[in-house]
Order: sequence, then structure tokens, then C-alpha cells
Amino acid sequence: MTRSEGWDQFAATHRAGDVVDGVVTRLAPFGVFLYVGGDVPALLVTDARPAVGTTLPVRVKEIDPVKHRVALTEA
Repeated sequence: MTRSEGWDQFAATHRAGDVVDGVVTRLAPFGVFLYVGGDVPALLVTDARPAVGTTLPVRVKEIDPVKHRVALTEA
């Protein structure tokens, strides 16, 4: 499955408000980047500093199908 196919599948099966598991891939000063739905990158704006590789439950805040972006909030 290509990254675009993974994105299309995620966008087709999830909506704002859904709770999904995300795997932390990178920390940033303003939050953490995660993969949700397997290989879809997303951003969680938070002060928390979980270790890379940690799985977190997160809530989908917004899905932008044009820009292929997913915004998350803490679940």
C-alpha cells in the first residue's frame, strides 16, 4: 500500500471526534508527531513528552483531505 492509499483509507474510515491509536515518531517543541492508521503522519500539539515508539490514544480533531493533514487532540 502506498502512502497515498494509506491516507485515502484513513480519511474514508475516520471522522473528527474518532479516537485512534497513534505511535510517536518524533518530538517537537510544540508537540509530537505520530503515525495513525499505520502510516498516516499526524500532529498532536501538547506539552507531554512521551518516548518515541510510545502508543497513545488520540482524538481526531480535523482531517484535511486536500493537504493530507490530520490534527489531533489528547483523548
